[in-house]
Amino acid sequence: MQRRDLFRLLGAGAVLPSLTPELFATFQSAQPTSNYTLQTLTPHQNATVIAMIDQVIPVTDTPGAKAARVNEFIDIILTEWATDTERQNFLDGLAAVDIQSNLLYAKKFVDASPEQQLAQLRAMDDSSLAEKAREHHGSVPPAKRDTQLEGDFWPVFKGITLHGYYTSEIGFTQELHLQIIPGAQHGCAPLGTKA
Repeated sequence: MQRRDLFRLLGAGAVLPSLTPELFATFQSAQPTSNYTLQTLTPHQNATVIAMIDQVIPVTDTPGAKAARVNEFIDIILTEWATDTERQNFLDGLAAVDIQSNLLYAKKFVDASPEQQLAQLRAMDDSSLAEKAREHHGSVPPAKRDTQLEGDFWPVFKGITLHGYYTSEIGFTQELHLQIIPGAQHGCAPLGTKA
């Protein structure tokens, strides 16, 4: 299965508990390895992403998005899956977060207090929801495939963050309390010949 097909599957509403071991292994392959180095995000962009994901999925009684290394997952998405246009739109949206933070607090997003960061992200969320309601006049738009990286920055960012977290080992096992069921058991399979 190609990574783009995997992303389509997520967009079509695949339910994590119903993943086969093979499909979960494919999701896991999209997660960063222990020695992963950033390929698209600059150090400042990465710090901004970390601050944002930490507000979206903070540490509670389970580890948050930062511990699940969702920032690296986002870098993989931008590097290996996104088109040039999608990647640039995402990076432009990330830069806009700093511009907005500078206008609101006279500092970059990473330098704002956690309370200021949360207030800014909530305002972005409220604005995004209001825009979506205006576009659809209360109706639910039909589901589209392979459009997860298209559109306004904030919904794209939240979607990638959620996908990255809930397909990580931490999100899947510690947050959702799920485990991968081993593949099918073939009890009547011959064991081989005796010597």
